[in-house]
Amino acid sequence: MTIRENVALGPLTTLGVGGAARYFVAAETEADVAEAVRWAEERGLPLFVLGGGSNLLVGDDGFPGLVLQIGIKGVEYRGGGLFEVGAGELWDEFVDRAVKTGMQGVECLAGIPGSVGGTPVQNVGAYGQEVAETIVSVRAYDREAKRFVELDREACKFRYRRSLFNKDEPDRYVVTLVRFELHPGAQAQVTYGDVKRYFVDGLEHHDLESVASAVREIRRGKGMLIVEGDPDCRSAGSFFKNPVVGAERLSQIAAAAGVEEQAVPLWAAADGAVKLSAAWLIERAGFGKGFADGAAGISSRHTLALINRGGAKAADIERLQERIRSGVRERFGVELEREPVKVG
Repeated sequence: MTIRENVALGPLTTLGVGGAARYFVAAETEADVAEAVRWAEERGLPLFVLGGGSNLLVGDDGFPGLVLQIGIKGVEYRGGGLFEVGAGELWDEFVDRAVKTGMQGVECLAGIPGSVGGTPVQNVGAYGQEVAETIVSVRAYDREAKRFVELDREACKFRYRRSLFNKDEPDRYVVTLVRFELHPGAQAQVTYGDVKRYFVDGLEHHDLESVASAVREIRRGKGMLIVEGDPDCRSAGSFFKNPVVGAERLSQIAAAAGVEEQAVPLWAAADGAVKLSAAWLIERAGFGKGFADGAAGISSRHTLALINRGGAKAADIERLQERIRSGVRERFGVELEREPVKVG
C-alpha cells in the first residue's frame, strides 16, 4: 500500500474543483482498506472515502487527512439474478453488463457516473428506479468494530437519497462490495414521464437495452451524461434534492409562483407530504438554465446542475449555491438541501 502526499483532488471529481489531500491512498483489496483505516487512526488523521468523484464538492483548502480511494474490482454472477460487485467498479459499466444479459432492475439508472460503492451510500435513483429496490446486502469495513460486516437491506436504512451510510452513521462504514438481486428475463417497466415521452409508441414495456439507451440519451440532453469536452458536464450532477413539504403548503407555494395548485409539479411522499421539483422552484426564483455567476453557473440544459464554467473554485460554486437557496427561500419559504457531499 503506497501513501502519497499532497494529491490534487479536483481532477478526481466530475466538478473539477478543490484543493489537495494531505495524504492519499488507492485501495485495491479489503486488506488495503483495513490497513489504510488503521494508518489514519494511528496518526489521529481524519479519513475520507473517495469513489468515482461524481457527487462531490471538494473545498479549496483540500482535505487535511487521508483520502482513501476505493478501487476494489470484480463482478461475480451467483445465479438467480444475484450479482456481487466490487465497490470500485464503474456503475454504468455494471448497468451495461446487466441489461445486455437480460437482467431487469437497474436499466433506468444507466448513464449515472461514479462507482458501485457510492450507490448504496446515496441510495442512487433516477427515472422511477432506485438501488434500494435491488440491493440485497452491503459488505463494509466497520471502523467502530474494526472488522468487516454484512449489512442487509433493512440494516442499510434506505430512504430518498439517504441511508445508514450518509445519514444515520456517517463515517462509520467503508463499503467494499454490494450484492444486487436483479430479475432475469423480466421486461423493463417504463413509468417515468421523461422516459415515457421518449418512446412515441406509448407502450409501457420495452426491452432493457432500449430503455437504458433512452435514459442515456435523456441524460445527455440534460447535460447529465459525462461527455469529454462538454462544458455542461463539469458538474456534480443534481446539486439540490427535491424538497419534501406538507401538502398544506401547496396553496402558498402556488400563490408565490402565480399559478394554480394543480400546476405545481409534485409527487406523493410519505405521511401525506409531497415532493416538489427543485428545478421548478429554482427557475421561478429567477435562476434559469445558463445562469452565470462568474466562473460558476447553471447548466444550459439542466437547472439542477451547477457547473464549473472554467477555472472555478469551490468558493465560486458555494456562492452560487447560496444565491439560489436564498432566492428559493425568500420566494417560496422552501429550504433546498445540497445533494453532493462536501469535503474539506
